[in-house]
Amino acid sequence: MKVLLINGSPNAKGCTYTALTEVEKTLNEAGVDTEIIHVGNKDLRGCIGCRQCKKNGKCVFNDMVNEVAPKFEACEGIVIGTPVYFASANGTLVSFIDRLFYSVPCDKTMKVGAAVVSARRGGGSATFDEINKYFTISSMPVASSQYWNSVHGYTPEDVYADEEGCQTMRTLGRNMAFLIKSIQLGKEKFGLPEKEERKATNFIR
Repeated sequence: MKVLLINGSPNAKGCTYTALTEVEKTLNEAGVDTEIIHVGNKDLRGCIGCRQCKKNGKCVFNDMVNEVAPKFEACEGIVIGTPVYFASANGTLVSFIDRLFYSVPCDKTMKVGAAVVSARRGGGSATFDEINKYFTISSMPVASSQYWNSVHGYTPEDVYADEEGCQTMRTLGRNMAFLIKSIQLGKEKFGLPEKEERKATNFIR
């Protein structure tokens, strides 16, 4: 079992990374392998809606999105971490996950997702909601914790001083590990839920 942890901050070892390492700690203690992938400082463009990925099985822009895609397909869970900018996620991260979730052809059903946000002060819950929408559109269960998955601080030292935030991260890791293991047992016994043929309804005709 493996979980990818996506660091969407421009800072490789900043507040978002600090929060992710607290999640990682309890995932590893529960026997779940992890990998932290730093995307927040990369030059990544947004999706242009060309739909070439539907023909080729990968994004037309051959960058880090295509590098991470096989890891996303193989993992059992993903944690997406971001700093808060203007009450929303880092734009580079949004470009990355827009293209990753759209272009990866695998069935994401029952992969476990979790959002982690780092804010100096406000905007955390709006950003938390923004990231969770990627999971709920993909039939992915969302791992929860004892509070919304956020930490506060301007430096890593501030984050460690946020004892409730760090505890929330550790609880998230334990809950996520339990959910992944439970889903694995369910898949072995019952299989994945039945899928209907996808219907797409346009509101303007």
